[in-house]
Amino acid sequence: MINSTPLLRRGDLSLIQQGAMILAGTALIALAAKITIPMWPVPVTLQTLAVLTVGLTFGSRMGALTLLAYLAEGAMGLPVFAAGVGPAVLVGPTAGFLWGFVLMAWIAGRAVETGLARGPVSTSVTALVATAALYVPGVAWPYAVASMFGIEASWASTSAATLWSGWVAPFLVGDAVKAVLAALAVTGAARALRG
Repeated sequence: MINSTPLLRRGDLSLIQQGAMILAGTALIALAAKITIPMWPVPVTLQTLAVLTVGLTFGSRMGALTLLAYLAEGAMGLPVFAAGVGPAVLVGPTAGFLWGFVLMAWIAGRAVETGLARGPVSTSVTALVATAALYVPGVAWPYAVASMFGIEASWASTSAATLWSGWVAPFLVGDAVKAVLAALAVTGAARALRG
């Protein structure tokens, strides 16, 4: 059972250690973004599994900071994203999902801090909720937000039916599996470390 603090608490670490954690977290996410697993109905990367692991392990603040650093690395042109390089990716069709990673990590970390994620079941539910929350900015961006910001592209103002059939439904099974795997990995590691 996980207690109500993340495995790696910010207050227990120096600024150098926190910086090293953030860099390690961004490296984990970047590596996971490049690993593709064949699944039905579409192949998936391990990126969201890594984002959840960072959030559940680092806590809300450090998790969100890690994801902001990850986005900054991508904006600087480092090859950290699953597809594409440079700042254009952060305003492209999947930008809502990338920015949503910050929210996803924060939700996962916050659930641990408040005691909502304590064991394998509650942590799995937390991971599923955080994953579902990722779809809100992910779908809102191409549906309406991008066009409100003046972005004129063929994908801006995409219909809800197209978003559901091409951007959400094919990924639900893979994202649910990754959420549960992240929860089981983190609770197992917590049990082993605190054992």
